[in-house]
This record gives sequence, structure tokens and C-alpha cells, in this order.
Amino acid sequence: MTRKHVTIWTDGSCDTGSGDGGWGYRMRYGDHVREDAAFEANTTNNRMELTAAVEALSALNEPCDVTLVTDSQYLKKAFTDGWLDTWQRNGWTTSSRTPVKNRDLWEALLDLTDRHEVDWRWTRGHDGHAENERVDRLALQARRERLRRRDAR
Repeated sequence: MTRKHVTIWTDGSCDTGSGDGGWGYRMRYGDHVREDAAFEANTTNNRMELTAAVEALSALNEPCDVTLVTDSQYLKKAFTDGWLDTWQRNGWTTSSRTPVKNRDLWEALLDLTDRHEVDWRWTRGHDGHAENERVDRLALQARRERLRRRDAR
């Protein structure tokens, strides 16, 4: 059976002073576009980047081939450069023997990548890429307006 191919763009936003964060995603399958974004308190930018990917992949109703585009090297390289394999092999500790941050989200992403075939792609943030700029605005708006959940189809 051939899987659907979905392209997803994700972004996270966090105000380091207040800890207010937001995440957003945009996904496209053929002519169908879906967006979602939400606010989270007491968070970090990296958590928001990961949460955007978790939420987007969780929104897929069936196993898919996914191209996931992020401006987070942290997110992309964990999968493409073997960081996750090393962290797991080392009992979820970093090379400096400290616990891996955001383990809960990494484990959720690992479960989701067992379900979906994901091709991780990086794009430079704030560089005029239309979809990346859109998800940046979604995450920023969710953070600033403290949007709890929204789903615009």
C-alpha cells in the first residue's frame, strides 16, 4: 500500500524572560492545508520546537511519508546526526553525562517516527521561506495571545 506524502513545516517561539511559549505547524497534502498552534507557559524554545513536531505528526490520521521542515538544528540533527541513538545508548545522558533535556518529547517523537517515515529537512529561519515565515507567525501569535488550541483547516 502506498502511503500519502505530507509536507509539514514547524516552529516554536519562547520569550526567555517570561517563559511564555508557542508552537505552530502547517501541513500540506495535495490541495489540503491544515494549521494549528497553541500557547504553553513556563517553557523553552527547544521544547516549543519539539512540541510543534509532536503535535503535527500526532495530527496525522494514518501512517504517512512525511517531509518535515524545521528551522531548528537541535530537532533535525537529533535524528539525522545520530544524537538520539547516542543518548539512548548512554541511558538518556549527554556526552557530558547530564540528563538529556526534553526526554519526554524525544520519546514521543521516537514513537511517532516509528509510525511515520520522516525525512527531516532544515531551513534557515527568518530568511523569507514562505511556509517557515507562516509557522513562525503562528507560534508567535499563539505565544503573544496565549491561544490555548486552534485548528484552522
